Amino acid sequence: MTDVSRPANSPGASPLFLREDEVRRGIELLYFGYTRLTNAIDQELAKQGLGRAHHRALYFIARQPNLTVGELLKLLAITKQSLGRVLKELQDRDFILTSPGVVDRRQKMLRLTENGFALEAELFRQLREKLSSAYVSAGQESVSGFWHVLEGLVPESDRKMVFDLRGGNNS
Repeated sequence: MTDVSRPANSPGASPLFLREDEVRRGIELLYFGYTRLTNAIDQELAKQGLGRAHHRALYFIARQPNLTVGELLKLLAITKQSLGRVLKELQDRDFILTSPGVVDRRQKMLRLTENGFALEAELFRQLREKLSSAYVSAGQESVSGFWHVLEGLVPESDRKMVFDLRGGNNS
């Protein structure tokens, strides 16, 4: 039986890892890997009549209860109009609750409902299975290297926001 977890045609990066062929290979693997990872949850989202934008909102609201709409806008890097549609649908479907801010009552604070927690947990479970399997196959050093590469793609101006997601909320 062939080990499909580490195909023979992926021997690792060459010492000339910045050549065009090597960079293109990284881009291809990123595209295909992300597509396969998100395909794992597309079916569940479709059953709910939701899409990936809804999932991204649920994910970050789960990570940071009482996240403001403004903070979510920054995290998702989408337009206010697009986010408004997503949040309205999630609220209408009883996946999220909004409440006024504690300090600034004009702010909207976002939280998941029980239904929202259940859906986000199921989606996360499916993603965790896929990603954990790939992590196990790659090994700890590779996982750290993968994180370093992805962190390098985050613009300097966004790094604090992204790195703050790790604080005390690691699940």
